[in-house]
Amino acid sequence: MPTPHEAETQHTGPEEADQPPFMSSHDAPAPAAPSRNPCCLCWCCCCSCSWNEARRREWRTSRETKLQPLPSCEACTPPSPEEVRSWAQSFDKLMHSPAGRNVFREFLRTEYSEENMLFWLACEELKAEANQHVVDEKARLIYEDYVSILSPKEVSLDSRVREGINKRMQEPSAHTFDDAQLQIYTLMHRDSYPRFLGSPAYRTLLLHVPSPSSSEA
Repeated sequence: MPTPHEAETQHTGPEEADQPPFMSSHDAPAPAAPSRNPCCLCWCCCCSCSWNEARRREWRTSRETKLQPLPSCEACTPPSPEEVRSWAQSFDKLMHSPAGRNVFREFLRTEYSEENMLFWLACEELKAEANQHVVDEKARLIYEDYVSILSPKEVSLDSRVREGINKRMQEPSAHTFDDAQLQIYTLMHRDSYPRFLGSPAYRTLLLHVPSPSSSEA
């Protein structure tokens, strides 16, 4: 019959086998998991960690095979020729048009940056909410979906804006993400909007919208 000391040294139950690698970092050396970068075995890894970067690259590549038809977009009437042409006049006019936002969202999707529009729309919806309980829930969902570095739909925000969000999330309000929304709006304006105006999708739309004369005929 083994002594208590021998029983203790011989114990290798399933609980021990199931421990995450970082739980036993001070124990005897064990074979490292080949599929993970060692820097990701702790909670303090930064967003530039190579494993996180590889994970994001793989996720974005996989999106190319998932371009299914868009779910229901905003309800809107077909745009008039004048409205379609006005989208080239300013980004504000494009974003103030439900039909324009839908077309621009489809374009962003081809560039794998649809999350920028989805985040902007979610912020607009949050700002229109008056019920504090709903605000709390929507703010949490927006944070998890678009701000968390663990989300595949994370939007690009600078550290100052992120820190501000983290502070405001302690007591969320309808305007918790205002700075972030403005930053993403500016990003879409400066980066995606010029390409949208030169895209085949927009040029084709300009050619196919009915002219006032043809609609009267």
